[in-house]
Amino acid sequence: MEKRIGVIGIVVENMDSTKRLNAILHEHADIILGRLGVPYRERKISVISLIVEGTTDQIGALTGKLGNLPGINVKSALSRI
Repeated sequence: MEKRIGVIGIVVENMDSTKRLNAILHEHADIILGRLGVPYRERKISVISLIVEGTTDQIGALTGKLGNLPGINVKSALSRI
């Protein structure tokens, strides 16, 4: 299957989910090229952006697991090539 480059945006509204979120990111470290996390303390949320390269199945598995966590919102955009 062909690999694609993409970006995944994550908004963390439930800080109790961060331990599991980080475990999932560690499980998928092989497709993560870069990560930027910004805590927004005034609103008690965090925003994480990931740059990824993998098959649509790999990226879908990652976003699916993250999206099932309580208080975690996930969106992704992938290259067409």
